[in-house]
Amino acid sequence: MMNLETKDMITKKLLDAQEMVRDFEMFSKQISDQEVAKAFKNFAETSGMQAQELQKLVDKYKRD
Repeated sequence: MMNLETKDMITKKLLDAQEMVRDFEMFSKQISDQEVAKAFKNFAETSGMQAQELQKLVDKYKRD
């Protein structure tokens, strides 16, 4: 059985990562400097990959 505290941490970090995706995506569309916009778009993608991994952990422990 998984420690509830660990599950809570994973869930919190998942929510944080999802928020980062939204923020970076939104900022990338609002910034006129193309270098910064591209960097923010890349950050959104990286945060998205982290969110996917965290979601897998959440899903794994929901089954347990």
